[in-house]
Amino acid sequence: MPGIFKTLDKIRPAYDITYKVVMIICKLLLIADIAITSMAVAGRYIEFIPDPAWSEEVVLTLMSYMAVLSAALSIRRGAHIRMTSFDAYLPKKLIKFLDILADIAVLALGVIMLVVGWQYTTTLGARGSYISMPWLSKFWMYLPVPVAGLAMIVFEIESIYNHIKSIYVKEGSAA
Repeated sequence: MPGIFKTLDKIRPAYDITYKVVMIICKLLLIADIAITSMAVAGRYIEFIPDPAWSEEVVLTLMSYMAVLSAALSIRRGAHIRMTSFDAYLPKKLIKFLDILADIAVLALGVIMLVVGWQYTTTLGARGSYISMPWLSKFWMYLPVPVAGLAMIVFEIESIYNHIKSIYVKEGSAA
């Protein structure tokens, strides 16, 4: 059984690349968010700097991307909110089982976000437009949900794999 883990570990670079791409996207969104907000605030007080009407809607859309994508990133780092108060009192095997169960539940949430989010994005989102930018579809406002769902699925599959691997492969052994 440990031999299969050696083979499956070869896909780890794909998870690393996915993580780095999502992280870069979050960083770029944060930079854009700060730049647009700074321009909007400065535009209110400095005459020659424009205060575009679209700044608030774009900033809120960028924030929604960052919120859901950073939540997906936290799955890979194990930094998401979780209850660990009783871990010291429960058997290790039960904790492992509960971790896998929680990962399966979050994986299901990721699938729901991907499927239902995509339905909303392509139906409701495609029909509406931003108030300050009537030429821009609200598709872009709904898109973060399915994108984050996909990222959550990828990172949860890795997390579940790592939990299962830890059951069969003891730490320190080569696999």
